[in-house]
Amino acid sequence: MSSPAVLAAKAALASVDLSSYDAEQSRLMDERCILVDEQDNAIGAMDKKTCHLMENINKGLLHRAFSAFVFRPSDGKLLLQQRASEKITFPDMWTNTCCSHPLDDFEEEKIEKDQLGVRSAASRKLEHELGIPRSQTPVDNFQYLTRIHYLAPSNGMWGEHEVDYILFITADVTVVPNLNEIRDHKYVDKAELQAMFDNPANLFTPWFKLIARDFLFGWWDLLLDRKDAQGLVAAKSLAGVADGSKVVKMA
Repeated sequence: MSSPAVLAAKAALASVDLSSYDAEQSRLMDERCILVDEQDNAIGAMDKKTCHLMENINKGLLHRAFSAFVFRPSDGKLLLQQRASEKITFPDMWTNTCCSHPLDDFEEEKIEKDQLGVRSAASRKLEHELGIPRSQTPVDNFQYLTRIHYLAPSNGMWGEHEVDYILFITADVTVVPNLNEIRDHKYVDKAELQAMFDNPANLFTPWFKLIARDFLFGWWDLLLDRKDAQGLVAAKSLAGVADGSKVVKMA
């Protein structure tokens, strides 16, 4: 992928007026994502609005992201969220617990060693979106599994093009939803999630469908099989089940 400077030299990156969108969601589009190449090397930063316009994605603009999955220790159920109608990209769609971005705006979220940056971002956004206190999602409790590279249009104008870090955590959490971010949430077991997938009335984010298709159910089986001495599921039991050193390109 070309550097941002080369991209800009080739053609001005597209922009758009956000005044017709929700004010808070528009404000969040000013946050700065970490730009990466296809090997996940950081190469700069750009605001979310620029990063999520399909016109720019089609020129190669790629950024770093995470997908966090919170499982309840007692029964291994997964916490899902339905994105709010106010969201600019992928509104009203069901997805994993929290999906967002480490930001160039925070020094701690740029730390690449042991995925500390994305872990920190995951704890921050679980609090922002679901009201989960950061004390309930300590950075060290996240289990990193792998990274996926995917591209997905949203509604013609908007889309995603990300190197997405998959993070599992097992925790008893207190959920107080930010209704500007989340329309609904619920815990599901594997059969309940499959039934949701089978119901055409439900819409799902493309990254969640990809992760579920290729990884989630197998890892979920292992999570349930590897309960600790107290009969609780533990995300750390999945250490080493995936090769996290490479970026997995998905389509």
